[in-house]
Amino acid sequence: MHHSQIRAWRPYISPFDPCPPQKVKTYIVPPNLFVGFQPPNLQQFPPAAALKYGTLWPIFYSPYEGRGDREMSDIK
Repeated sequence: MHHSQIRAWRPYISPFDPCPPQKVKTYIVPPNLFVGFQPPNLQQFPPAAALKYGTLWPIFYSPYEGRGDREMSDIK
């Protein structure tokens, strides 16, 4: 069974909000929530790939796609 890690929700949009509304917001659910317990003999990444992905086990890997439209000067 494959679960999507990306979930969406629709926030309340106030008629008095001066900003344009963001109609759908998304968040990522960590993959460890889909594994009840860590089964023995899980497939493992090679050491170099484990350092790259941040986990030893592929079932716990969750790709992060950051917001590319923000620059460091925008973050305060």
